[in-house]
Amino acid sequence: MKLFGLRTASKPNALPGQGDGSAGELEPPKAGMAEMGFLDHLEEFRWTLIKGFSGLIIATIGCSFFSRWIIDELLLGPKKPTFFMYRFFGIDATTFDLQNRTITGQFFAHIGTILVVGIIIGSPLFVYQLWKFIEPGLYPSEKKGLRFASVFATVFFTLGILFGYLIITPLALQFFANYTISPDILNEFDISRYFSMVTFWAFGAGVLFELPVVVYFLAKLGIATPVGLRNARKYAVPIVLTLAAFLTPPDPISQILVAIPLMALYEGSIFIAAFVERKRERELKAALE
Repeated sequence: MKLFGLRTASKPNALPGQGDGSAGELEPPKAGMAEMGFLDHLEEFRWTLIKGFSGLIIATIGCSFFSRWIIDELLLGPKKPTFFMYRFFGIDATTFDLQNRTITGQFFAHIGTILVVGIIIGSPLFVYQLWKFIEPGLYPSEKKGLRFASVFATVFFTLGILFGYLIITPLALQFFANYTISPDILNEFDISRYFSMVTFWAFGAGVLFELPVVVYFLAKLGIATPVGLRNARKYAVPIVLTLAAFLTPPDPISQILVAIPLMALYEGSIFIAAFVERKRERELKAALE
């Protein structure tokens, strides 16, 4: 990797015995690449952050024009008995009311919801600006690897959000809507708590689904190995069950529904670590030939 327009000293131009275009040879720098000073890079980074945050602001403003649909159909969708996932699970959904118990409750629930959705939608623009900042300092092979990792991370984060919204949220809502300690107590939820919990279940699942991406980078650094992950499986099972219990209502069916994909992600991470290890061994072998 190049640092501030210069190649780092830790990477020689080629390994001994190379220079014939073999796999282990490093790519030459691009012709005409301008080198930048430290202050120039700080200025460029400042503009990168400005552009990235501008993307978040634009996405948030855009979401404000669709706030009624976002609130009525997206966030309040799992509250309605007609939510399609209840038919999928075969659940006779229980209706419940949402209440505003503070003077500013609806205002801040509205603003907070738009901000959160805007940040989620605008985050790819922010990441793209960061990518454009570091791209000139990467070798072509490193660019290819990071492009793959970014697509990989985006796909799994999206799958996690969908899993949290479509699986965890309706199951959790129906559990708590039907949970009573006395018939004299009605379940009427506060709107701020409702919106925050729906966001937490969806966003939290999205973060958990990034496990294969984290393992990919750890494997690239040689920290995570397939042998180590297999040996740690006995610890992974109780951790996954604990996370499932934390994200879902305390009933075994919901916990199993969440624990199964989380455990599948862990098993998939083992295959990813094995793939990265085999690739690193092939590259090392090719470099030594």
